[in-house]
Amino acid sequence: MWNFIINGVFWILALYGLIEIIKNIIYICTYTNLKSDGIYIIIATKNQENRIEGFLRTILFRIMYGKEECVKDVIVTDLNSTDDTMKILNKLSKDYDEIKVVNWKECKEVIDSIKEAS
Repeated sequence: MWNFIINGVFWILALYGLIEIIKNIIYICTYTNLKSDGIYIIIATKNQENRIEGFLRTILFRIMYGKEECVKDVIVTDLNSTDDTMKILNKLSKDYDEIKVVNWKECKEVIDSIKEAS
């Protein structure tokens, strides 16, 4: 009887450990496209379909052709826009590798992970 209980506890702990490993691998694979050094620009936007494309293109122009070589990525998070802001952001992220579009929860997780690392 004790052997069965001990084996059951070990299997539960092993499964828990396996689930945690898989969860960490998924988390690491999700954010490996962000470089570990440099400066990130995080932009939160809501209902800015008329301005967001020009704003981001201006920032990208300064990064690519200006003196801001230490800027690695532009992270744009949408705060539940009701207009076409998200559509414009997705189009720009396909055109430029420097733009990463995430929802606000993912952005908060990235910021929290940076706080924990430092």
